[in-house]
Amino acid sequence: MERLQKVMAHAGVASRRKCESIIEEGRVKVNGQVVTELGVKVSSSDRITVDDIPIGKEERVYYLFYKPQNVLSSVSDDRGRPVVTDYVKVDQRIYPVGRLDFDTTGALIMTNDGDFSHYMAHPSHEVDKEYQATLEGLITNEALKQLRLGVRLEQGVTSPAKTKLLKRDPKKNISVVNITIHEGWNHQVKLMFQTVGFPVKRLHRIRIGHLKLDGMIPGEYRRIKPFELKQLRGEA
Repeated sequence: MERLQKVMAHAGVASRRKCESIIEEGRVKVNGQVVTELGVKVSSSDRITVDDIPIGKEERVYYLFYKPQNVLSSVSDDRGRPVVTDYVKVDQRIYPVGRLDFDTTGALIMTNDGDFSHYMAHPSHEVDKEYQATLEGLITNEALKQLRLGVRLEQGVTSPAKTKLLKRDPKKNISVVNITIHEGWNHQVKLMFQTVGFPVKRLHRIRIGHLKLDGMIPGEYRRIKPFELKQLRGEA
């Protein structure tokens, strides 16, 4: 017997947290009866439907996607904007792990494994995420030091970041900095640079853990290899 939301997540319905919301909205039935409580446990013989559609036991799949600019980290959009599942065409119902802003490019993991998604999103597991940021202005050493110590945002004080200054260009009045964090707060990197006085013009995620976009172009995706999954889970 397993909790209903866990079974749904394993079947690729959504992340476990999203599955909990779907249950509370009254969209789930077990053996024909609507279930709205999160503590319900089910067995392999129970018939589970979401919006009256039976869920199946899908193969768990994991993809690395190179998200282009101006694409939503979502599976649908009521305004008709491009979404990541427009690019990643697979048989399973997958969804992004975390998110990148609409105008941010780079590495994004997509899966139908709710447990894996939850693991990756939890800051306690400290999975590195490295970004390359093009900034307005010539960033100072003091500002970089602040980022390495942690800055206060609305969500709290950020953990110490790793930074690497790549370029200061006085003619264009821009700086390029690589920054590595392991939280995943909304707009976090942009807010961190904004807080120290250097707004982000462009943002690109270079890697997640050991996963890099080597040889990929925007819009491409590939299966994540078993040894890479072990690295992400801290098993290798």
